[in-house]
Amino acid sequence: MALLPKVIINKDKKGEFAANGANANAAQSTHDPNHEGHEDHAQEAATPTDAHVVATPAQLKEIADLRNKFSRESNAQAKGKLADELAQKYAAVAKHDSAGYFYEQVAQARPGEKSFQKAADQYFQAFTFAATQERSQELGSKAQGLYEQVLKNNPTNLDAKTNLAMTYISSSTPMRGITLLREVISADPKNEKALFNLGVLSIQSNQYDKAVERFQELLVVNPNHVEGTFYMGVALAETGKKAEAQKSFLKVKQISKDPEVQASVDSYLQRLNGAQ
Repeated sequence: MALLPKVIINKDKKGEFAANGANANAAQSTHDPNHEGHEDHAQEAATPTDAHVVATPAQLKEIADLRNKFSRESNAQAKGKLADELAQKYAAVAKHDSAGYFYEQVAQARPGEKSFQKAADQYFQAFTFAATQERSQELGSKAQGLYEQVLKNNPTNLDAKTNLAMTYISSSTPMRGITLLREVISADPKNEKALFNLGVLSIQSNQYDKAVERFQELLVVNPNHVEGTFYMGVALAETGKKAEAQKSFLKVKQISKDPEVQASVDSYLQRLNGAQ
């Protein structure tokens, strides 16, 4: 489903949300970019993590050439520049775990809030597309460690805190994630990402009335938030407010012309009409 949140909050939860999310993200490679001696990143880049991104032969060759240079380079400064370039190339073909690895090399050489966040954000993207629970935990752990470094440098970085929270939500300590999201909302009551994630969490815990409240808050901040409007429709439908749910879904069709989004909305509208 096109409008599912990128973070799969509970991959073991039965039901449409978790199942469709896992299927949508199944394209993620399960290689470990940290085992440099055993992996061929350039070849793996041929398998995109995003259905809309496909590496061209020219991009693959460029990555392979850069990796050879990186392997041979002995000068630390030059090696760092190559790592940064490799990270950008991997990010461009949606190989987020490999991009995270090379940005991490840059951060180790030049530690700081921005360098740590670049690496953390790429691992976080890979985490959201992980095809297995084991891979999700592995990538989530990498992102956590780096986001902790970001927050040590800047405790007020709410974007980093929100992403960190979502890695904990799907871990063995989900309440730590909830606490972090509440801290974000306390610091910034209009934080769209935190409001959205709290709304989706409410849906996945079957607290639909609370979800409606969260999405109402979100849509006051951003009336044209596509995912928020869609999930408002889902929550309203689950609370029996079919007419209001239909209005939300029809608004999604107005504000997004993405074919996958349109198909998702049409599917829900058919269910609503069939339930009447």
